[in-house]
Order: sequence, then structure tokens, then C-alpha cells
Amino acid sequence: MDRYIRSLFYLQNNFTFIYKAFRSKITLMDKTPSEKLIFDYSKPKALQLKISGDWQLSAGLPLVSEVLTQLDSHKDIAELSFVVSRDFKWDSAFISFLFKLSRVCKEKNILLDAQGLPEKVEKLLPLIPAQSEKIISRKVSEEPLLESIGSRVIGVKDAAFSVLNFLGDIVLAFKRFVCGRAFFRKDDFFVILQRCGVDALGLVSLITVLVGMILAFIGAIQLKMFGAQIYIADIVGIAMVRVMGAVMTGVLMSGRTGASFAAELGIMQSNEEIDALKTLGVSPAEFLVLPRVLALVIMMPLLTIYADLMGIIGGFAISIGVLGLNPIEYFNHTVTAVKVSNLWLGLIHGFVFGIIIAVSGCYRGMRCERSSAGVGEATTSAVVTAITSIVIATAIITFVCQIIGV
Repeated sequence: MDRYIRSLFYLQNNFTFIYKAFRSKITLMDKTPSEKLIFDYSKPKALQLKISGDWQLSAGLPLVSEVLTQLDSHKDIAELSFVVSRDFKWDSAFISFLFKLSRVCKEKNILLDAQGLPEKVEKLLPLIPAQSEKIISRKVSEEPLLESIGSRVIGVKDAAFSVLNFLGDIVLAFKRFVCGRAFFRKDDFFVILQRCGVDALGLVSLITVLVGMILAFIGAIQLKMFGAQIYIADIVGIAMVRVMGAVMTGVLMSGRTGASFAAELGIMQSNEEIDALKTLGVSPAEFLVLPRVLALVIMMPLLTIYADLMGIIGGFAISIGVLGLNPIEYFNHTVTAVKVSNLWLGLIHGFVFGIIIAVSGCYRGMRCERSSAGVGEATTSAVVTAITSIVIATAIITFVCQIIGV
């Protein structure tokens, strides 16, 4: 019996303690919100909210209705700003308070000035759909013209140094490869080699055959006027072997393989796998970039030769099947027109394009931001950079060949 009485006495004391603590918490929550928010009308047509104390959910927050009451009593308010004390603490409850306040400001056509809020809070405000167009941020102010130009020049300079550093890392990795000291997995290299070569044959075949057919049709339209349709063989053969085969293959591989390289390395960058390699003392340029560059440098000339052949076959099919040319005569004209120098020039194009595609894809992937959006931007930038560089390189090589008479 005494044991039960002691247990009841113990429970009574515990309930009394919990009740007093709860009452003190309720009293604290009732008193503190009004002290956390002070309204200042020192500026004309502006209300400044002076915020202090703990604005976390557990500590209790003032109601938006308090601000609404002030706005209703002062109809001329056109701007709402904030002043935050040093002891200010916040969590998602404060963001909810601002969300409700922003809707009130929108309804009353009041400008919400967020410059007085903490920087992390200010970054969250533009995400509020109800008031995003009516929020003043310290980062939306336009830069002066000279400052903007200077920032862009500095950005271009930094990008140029970044590219040069990346190319330097590749050169050093290639030097170690020549000396037999490069470290990368051979199995990965052969998988990449297959992806850059055999797996791309179907797409290259389809596109280059169609390009050959298009060249044959275009040539036939003009050559029919002179009765010289047989020279379609010369047009298709020289155009495909000299430049078109390499260019079309380069564009296809930019969208297929270059984008793949950028996405792979971008995801590795986002997952901090590249940082892990650096921590282990492994060079990312040697372990990740070098096998990809080698694979494309090896396969692009071979794919270029294959594309030349498929383009000539496409022109041959149209010339024989549609235009009614003699197959033997077409073949002889093609052999006579296409010289070894044209073939070597096409291989040079393919070799250069392979370097451009691999470097563009790997560079954009290695410099990717650590987010899903960053991976998408890196992939897009890799394709755009590669195709643009291919066009520029083609123009330069063509100009040089024109000067030296090749």
C-alpha cells in the first residue's frame, strides 16, 4: 500500500512540474512576439519593420495580421522594408511569415524591400511566386557600364587561362602516356573506344549516305543544263573525301559523344568523385580525360574514311538508280577525281575534329557546377563549343590549303 502511495505522489509531482513548464512556455510565447516586431514610420510613405529576437517556430512568431492592421491604418504606405538586429534567429517559420506578408503587399500594391534581411533569407525571397516581381534585392541593381565591361573582360581572361591550364594538364598526361607512366584503366579505354567507333557506325552511315544523295541531286540540277551529268561523280567524291565526310562526322560525334563525355564528367563532378580522385593522388586529366581524348583521336579518322565511303555510295545510288548514269564510268570518274592529297586532307580534318570534340566535352564536364542544372548546361555548352570550333577549324584549314595550293 505504501508503494502505491509513493508512486501516486511521484506522478503528482511530475505532472505539476510539466504543467508549470507548459504554462511558462505559453506565457513566453504570448509575450515575446509583440516585442520582436516594432513598426517605424520615420520615412514618408514607408513602413520599416524592426525585427529582433528568436523567430523560430518553437519560440513563437508575430502574426501577419499585426502588419496588416498597421497597413490598413496608414493608407499611404508604398514601401515596406526591414531592419534586423544582431540577435535575430530564424527558420522556415520566418520564411512562411514573409510569404504571407508578400501576398499582403501584392494585394495592396506595396513594394517589398528585402535589402535589410539576412543574405540567406534574401536569396529565398525571389522564389516566392506571389511577390517575386515586386521584391528589391541588393543583387538586382544594374552595374555601371564600365564596371560591366571590366567584369566581362576579366571573365574572358579567366576562361582563357582555365582552358590553357586544362590543355596543359592534357599535354602532361599525354607525355606520361608516351613514357609509359600514365595511369588509367585499360578496360575503360576499350569501352570508350567502342562507344566512339563501332557504336556510332549506324548513325554515321545514315547521315553520310543522305548527304551523298543530296550532293548528287544538287549537282545534277546544274550539270543537266550542259549535258555533263557524269561529273556528279567528281563533285560527290571530292566534296565527301576532302571535307564533307569529316565535317558531318564531327557534327554527329559532337552531339553524340562530346555531350556524353560532358554529362559523365559533370555527374562525377557533382558527386565529388573527381575530388575523391584528387584526394587519392590520381590526376583526373590522366585518369578520365586522357583515355577519352585518345579514343576520339584514334576513331575520328577511321570514321571519316567510313563516312567518305558511305557518302560516295549514296551519290552512286542516286546517279545510277535515278539519273541513269553508267556504273563503270561513274566509278572511273570517282577514282580519277579523288586524289590521295584529298584523302589526307580529310584525315587531317578528322584528327583535328577528334581533339576538338574530346577536349570540349571533357573541359565542360570537368568545369561543371555541382547541380543537375549545371550538368545540363555543361552538356549543352560542350555541343555548342565543339560544333562552333569545328566550323572555325574547317575555315582555317581550308584557307591554309588555299594558300599552299593543296
